[in-house]
Amino acid sequence: MLQLLTEVNGVIDNLIFLALVPNNWRRYKMNGNIRVGNLFGIPFYINPSWFFVLGLITLTYGGDLSQFPQLTGIMPWLLGFFAAILLFASVVAHELGHSFVAIAQGIEVKSITLFLFGGLATLGRESKTPLEAFLVAIAGPLVSLLLFGIFLIIGSNISLNAPMAAILSLLAYINLALGLFNLIPGLPLDGGNILKAIVWQVTGNPNKGVLFASRFGQFFGWLAIVIGALSILGISQFGSFWTLLIGIFLLQNAGFSAQSAKVQDFLSRYTAKDVISPNSPVVPINLTLREFANNYVIGKQQWSKFLVTDSEGKLLGVINVEDLKTIPTSQWTQVNIGRLLQTSESLKLVLSNTSLLDVVKILEGENLSQVTVVEENGTVLGLIEKASILTFLAQETQSQAA
Repeated sequence: MLQLLTEVNGVIDNLIFLALVPNNWRRYKMNGNIRVGNLFGIPFYINPSWFFVLGLITLTYGGDLSQFPQLTGIMPWLLGFFAAILLFASVVAHELGHSFVAIAQGIEVKSITLFLFGGLATLGRESKTPLEAFLVAIAGPLVSLLLFGIFLIIGSNISLNAPMAAILSLLAYINLALGLFNLIPGLPLDGGNILKAIVWQVTGNPNKGVLFASRFGQFFGWLAIVIGALSILGISQFGSFWTLLIGIFLLQNAGFSAQSAKVQDFLSRYTAKDVISPNSPVVPINLTLREFANNYVIGKQQWSKFLVTDSEGKLLGVINVEDLKTIPTSQWTQVNIGRLLQTSESLKLVLSNTSLLDVVKILEGENLSQVTVVEENGTVLGLIEKASILTFLAQETQSQAA
């Protein structure tokens, strides 16, 4: 539980906390991305690590193509570069498969990014149902397998010279490998998201699906690391240094997904009413400025704004403490705080039975520092701040540890 508290603490402090990140690697952010345009209205980025892979594939396949006698000079390398671009175009098509299904579900696709290990589509939110999550996850591998079939049929029915036939064959089997690899049932791969959707459907709990699929992802990550290490040490002919790198990537991201699910599950146990800040700045309308200053401001917690309620506890508006300076202190005993009342349109209201997880999503999604908690009848209960969430979680984890 103490480890969980540490995770939540980091989340709140960094504004990208595990509780907010939908449980798959498509929300993983990388630094230094270069925007190169839009694809069907979706921002398209390239991570600098992609250029390394582009050069490596160009050199490797260009060297293979140089064995064809009809290719002379720099032609093998040009064709190697062309093949590399087509390979990454296949990766982009794979991500567009996910993106188009997500868009059909009303999910915003924030970007598509090419990087060292392929590509990823960053989605604005998770799917709302297990079926929708399944369809988003399966779409990418289906596109890859479809491209494999198309390239295979073209190669079988159209007469091409040897170099072009080799490139077409490469594209076909790369798409086959891309589709099958991503069907491995472990996060952060598409197969892991498929498994997550299935477990979600069976249990009714998406977080259990993420935890289950994450464990599989960690297993396959360790398996890839072992295979890669054995290959590097010369003990096994199977695998390579890339296998080791992919294993590390899988292991890290599967672990991240598992942590995210744990935090989300923990937060979903509580409601907004549980974490209202003590001594929230809520005052009744029937106060004079002197009563307000003496009882709520002077020597008290330094709130900059106070919520003002009517006799039934319903919100009327807000007053800024700084506005007290606009009224001479000699008049404070005669002036009602209503004189300083401002509209409350800028306040974000949440119902008291809103889950704490949803409150956290609102705070981060709308870049807010606090929300106002109300009952269904409009009665104001108080405020929730990020700090109050952390304090509450600290108290809960300590009580459970005891």
